[in-house]
Amino acid sequence: MAEGLLGRLRAGLGRAREGLFGRIAAAVGGRRTLDAATLEQLEGILLGADVGVPETERLIAQLREAAAREHLAPDGVAERLRAEVAAALAGAARPIRRAEAPPTVVFLVGVNGTGKTTTAAKLAHSLQAGGARVLLGAADTFRAAAAEQLEVWAGRAGVALVRHAAGGDPAAVVFDAIAAGRARAADFVLCDTAGRLHNKQNLMAELQKMVRVAGRACPGAPHEVLLVLDASTGQNGLAQARVFTAAVAVTGLVLTKLDTTARGGIVLAIWRELRLPILWVGVGEGLEDLRPFDAEAFAAALLGSGEEGRP
Repeated sequence: MAEGLLGRLRAGLGRAREGLFGRIAAAVGGRRTLDAATLEQLEGILLGADVGVPETERLIAQLREAAAREHLAPDGVAERLRAEVAAALAGAARPIRRAEAPPTVVFLVGVNGTGKTTTAAKLAHSLQAGGARVLLGAADTFRAAAAEQLEVWAGRAGVALVRHAAGGDPAAVVFDAIAAGRARAADFVLCDTAGRLHNKQNLMAELQKMVRVAGRACPGAPHEVLLVLDASTGQNGLAQARVFTAAVAVTGLVLTKLDTTARGGIVLAIWRELRLPILWVGVGEGLEDLRPFDAEAFAAALLGSGEEGRP
């Protein structure tokens, strides 16, 4: 694991780690054995961190068994949970998929306020830093000043942008962005889409239309549909993932705002149920603050590692 990645994640996950780690430390502090009352407290802490009922039950069962068979001491709880979280998320990370022939078309989807626009710019910056030619499509034509916001971010990232007038047809933006990407030999075309409530059928139908238009503009497109989730959303994030996946075949997740919440366990619940890969996590406001997801780094940043991870 790259030390730099762990450091950035640990810094970005500071509040989440302080909250979760601190509550665990308080629950086990001064105790000599991992008794039923302590396990019940730990169960509540994990549920409060949005780990979800099935995964929480599994983790508590692991701790109970370890206490019985291995005489796991309370001061080893955080380290054991770190290992269990990392193991539970094994296989969740993967790099972005590339189309057989460029451009690779990527949709960023999700509800309002998750950070799709800034994530699109950060992703463009990251891909371009890796040597790829990237073009952004401002397909959020509904939100006031959405295209202008993306234009500012595109300028910061040094990435070309295709946009239409506000209130236009977002599917037309997608078509034109892909056409421009093909004409300019872009490796990636990233389409920022409007935030839409996952329970509004008309808005989801429009997103499905955008997917169809992308497929006509470029065979196989969109090659990635990334659901951008706000880490503080909690269990509602699982509901969003279910609906968006059913509507537009989401291929992966980007988890944002991990630097502003003491939660984040929702990734365990989503991975357990939907097996959606987690490609990136957002740990800050800067262009550099979109980091590839790494299960070991995530667990270590959240729960500590080695001696540092012990209460």
